[in-house]
Amino acid sequence: MKVAIGCDHAGYEYKAYLIKKMKSWGIESVNFGTDIADSVDYPDFAHPVANAVSADNEVGLGILICGSANGVAMTANKHQNIRASICWKVEIAELARQHNNANIICIPARFVSTRMAGSMVKAFLNTPFEGGRHGRRVGKIACQ
Repeated sequence: MKVAIGCDHAGYEYKAYLIKKMKSWGIESVNFGTDIADSVDYPDFAHPVANAVSADNEVGLGILICGSANGVAMTANKHQNIRASICWKVEIAELARQHNNANIICIPARFVSTRMAGSMVKAFLNTPFEGGRHGRRVGKIACQ
């Protein structure tokens, strides 16, 4: 599995941490930046991650990180077939996958620890979508 990952300046240390964690789990990541602490605009990194996730077979899932996770989630969710979910604890990450078939996890770097971010990502990557009644609901999300 390949995972797209991107962030703004608030999340670049988290991104580096998560890339190392995923590598230790045998998961390949595609880094869309940023890799510096200088102020940047989160859409410049959220759009490429969302494009990679929505493209056929490029990557399976995505990770976006910014200070509150709101900006990257709003940006990613503008893309067709993207379901980006802001998560702040493991149970939310699991439910985002199980019930909503989320394909991008959005992490608020200013409100969770790197350890919690790692636990959430692990849960997000390992939790399958339940389908069933949830599939019917997910099918109603996109605007036609």
